[in-house]
Amino acid sequence: QVQLVESGGGSVQAGGSLRLSCAASGETICISAVGWYRQAPGKERELVASIVSSGGTYYTDSVKGRFTISRDNAKNTVYLQMNSLKPEDTAVYLCHAMGCPAKYWGQGTQVTVSS
Repeated sequence: QVQLVESGGGSVQAGGSLRLSCAASGETICISAVGWYRQAPGKERELVASIVSSGGTYYTDSVKGRFTISRDNAKNTVYLQMNSLKPEDTAVYLCHAMGCPAKYWGQGTQVTVSS
């Protein structure tokens, strides 16, 4: 089993920054990639960014140039640095461990950006 715990959410004004953390524990050896998703009220969950074991990254178009995903293997933690935040970034952000036999999600952390 894998446990994922997100932290770092909060409320900021437009243009501000936040850094989210996703700490993994348990049988993390199965994880081949970690993705940050977000879900806003009334909208579908969307993949925001992901990082694979080789270090390759993916960003959805709306966050390119503003968000950076990174990882600290020693801490089993993946980060999402979010700069130049916009009100449309408001959502619950969740991390997802990929590659394991089962699907593992964190509990989510709320990000609220006010104009």
